[in-house]
Amino acid sequence: MTRQDHRATVRRVLLITLGLNLLVMVLKATVGFLTGSLSLLADALHSVTDSANNILGLVASRFSSPYPDRSHPYGHQKFEAVGALGISAFLGIACFEILQGAITRILGGGEPLILEGWELLLLLLVLGINIFVTFYERRVGKRIGSPILLADARHTMSDVWVTITVMAGLLGVWVLGVQWLDVALAFPVALLVFWSGWQVLKENLPWLVDEMAIAPEKIHAIVTQVPGVVNCHSIASRGVVGRQVFIEMHLVVNAEDVDTAHDITEAVEAALEDAFSPVRTTIHVEPQRYVSDQLTYDTTPEK
Repeated sequence: MTRQDHRATVRRVLLITLGLNLLVMVLKATVGFLTGSLSLLADALHSVTDSANNILGLVASRFSSPYPDRSHPYGHQKFEAVGALGISAFLGIACFEILQGAITRILGGGEPLILEGWELLLLLLVLGINIFVTFYERRVGKRIGSPILLADARHTMSDVWVTITVMAGLLGVWVLGVQWLDVALAFPVALLVFWSGWQVLKENLPWLVDEMAIAPEKIHAIVTQVPGVVNCHSIASRGVVGRQVFIEMHLVVNAEDVDTAHDITEAVEAALEDAFSPVRTTIHVEPQRYVSDQLTYDTTPEK
């Protein structure tokens, strides 16, 4: 079974969030230039990556059809994972820019920040837009199982924390006159951005390197419960559960004819589909006399 094609929904969400992210970027940059806040200008630069991520997501979703074709018989889902890794790279760049701006401010100093209340109110509007984008993308991403939307929602959440931190620093400057807050709070923000990038990388790298998706013991337990199955071995799986999984195995069945063996394999495929949908299963049927204890592939390193 191949998952449903939700690319039109992904593109619609990305286009909406692209427009909102461009608005956020302009508002941050405007307030940053008016106040002279380096941390806010860095935050605006971070918002540039939000828009770039949306564009990247639009490109990735264009090529990430779940349906196989002659050139891509296993589908195109890895395009979407590549797009998510691109978002991780953007997060790394944003982290570097935040740290660089903070260190430059510490070493070189700068003009005192001059703030007015309306500028902080404008940042509250920016914060509200970011929060809306985050929960909107996350809700739709979970509903349709889109890694691009979930990764972009995580990135936008990092932008929410950046904006909150910058606002806290600017509020301290405005109310207390503590100029260094504008710089000091940039460092924990950089760590939050880095953590978000690491989470995106960790979630999508297994898909690209064909890491085991499901423990073979778990697959074995399900398959051997199907009537007519004697044993299964040489089990392999790849993909991501809930996104798309591919399973291969050798199956020993209690059958005297091809029709019976076929019915048993169909029941095995249905059982695996119920447990790990969507899943595509390839089964090599073997005679009852075949015996093997090799549940999966040997992990002993070559000498």
